[in-house]
Amino acid sequence: MSEPTSEKPLRPPFSAEKLATVNAHLRSLEPQQILAWALEYLPGLHQTTAFGLTGLVAIDMLSKLAQPESKPPLIFIDTLYHFPETYQLISEVEDRYKVKVHVFKPEGCETVQDFEKKWGERLWEQYEEIYDYVVKVEPGRRAYEQLKVQSVITGRRASQGGDRASLQPLEVDSTGLLKLNPLFAWSFVQVEQYIKENNVPRNILLDQGYRSIGDWHSTSKSGEGDAGERAGRWAGKESKTECGLHKDYFEMHRKARVSGLAHKTMTRLDRSS
Repeated sequence: MSEPTSEKPLRPPFSAEKLATVNAHLRSLEPQQILAWALEYLPGLHQTTAFGLTGLVAIDMLSKLAQPESKPPLIFIDTLYHFPETYQLISEVEDRYKVKVHVFKPEGCETVQDFEKKWGERLWEQYEEIYDYVVKVEPGRRAYEQLKVQSVITGRRASQGGDRASLQPLEVDSTGLLKLNPLFAWSFVQVEQYIKENNVPRNILLDQGYRSIGDWHSTSKSGEGDAGERAGRWAGKESKTECGLHKDYFEMHRKARVSGLAHKTMTRLDRSS
């Protein structure tokens, strides 16, 4: 299939027709070809990653496609509650691929102590919408604004299910951000095979019974019969499949605002009792 457009880089706005044309082209390509296309066509390109297997595959592929100076910069949203093994993996990736990782944390917080002084302990248990917003969504938006991000490479795949089941190669979110999903059509088996064949660094927790790794408090080892690719994430919350970074920004902002008012009210009542 020929290139859908000669416009380099692509410029907004992106009509439904234009997006459909681009996706029809990208669906016919392999992940490496999709990434090569992105390097040529997508403006302000960065990669957001939590260093899961799919993101690591994309990092490795890009290392073989792009010169060091043209590699998309990496963005890591540090919630402050990641496993130590995840931070160790980030250092390994920086050393192996000679890439800089831009780290963004909850606003005004450098440590867990800073965060809990500002928001209280175990915020995720009482005010999940606030937690998702302040540790993921807000830092993400801040990263995109500060780094002038227009397009991001993600590690999402359709076989992960949930909100991702109908994933397309290229999407435009409610803020106008372009999201490229180069491995959208790959299965977990294909990802794992690539990791092994290319000796790509991976989180050592995957060898200890974990299947999908996020914050330590919302991640558990997958139990017997847990077949889902994201088994062990948000245990007991069957309806939850995303942390907020890939949800509608304005809806997440609204929910956090409503929950924030409740949080402030409860805090005032606790202090007065």
